[in-house]
Amino acid sequence: MSDSTTKDTVRLVALRADPLSVDEVVAAVRDPAAGGLVTFVGTVRDQDDARAVQRLDYEAHPSAEEQMRRAAESVAQRFPTVAVAVTHRVGSLEIGDIAVVVAASCPHRGEAFAAARALIDELKGTVPIWKHQIFADGGEEWVGTP
Repeated sequence: MSDSTTKDTVRLVALRADPLSVDEVVAAVRDPAAGGLVTFVGTVRDQDDARAVQRLDYEAHPSAEEQMRRAAESVAQRFPTVAVAVTHRVGSLEIGDIAVVVAASCPHRGEAFAAARALIDELKGTVPIWKHQIFADGGEEWVGTP
């Protein structure tokens, strides 16, 4: 796939302090050529390893958004995607808040599921975004730091 095609396929990449919109991400990848459109929405849960979570604080390296774009481009090159999109939140998030949204649209559902899964996995594995968990018992833990 050429660079211009990959750029047309990667339709939204954003790192934001404001609340994320699932509708925005879905709209970015919706396309008449896509028979399957799959989203993943990651939210702040109230427990981690049987400990009550009070909130999460996300911090990102200055290169994080560019690395998010590279992850999206990598997935767009490896799968028959029509479009991919990803948004991630930074700052302080409460239980139930949306932390990340990814979406992939492809000609068929199986490809869309695989592409969306690959995108969230690549994002979590390569992009320098760090999670600071604040627990209800007063404890805290950093996750994803080098």
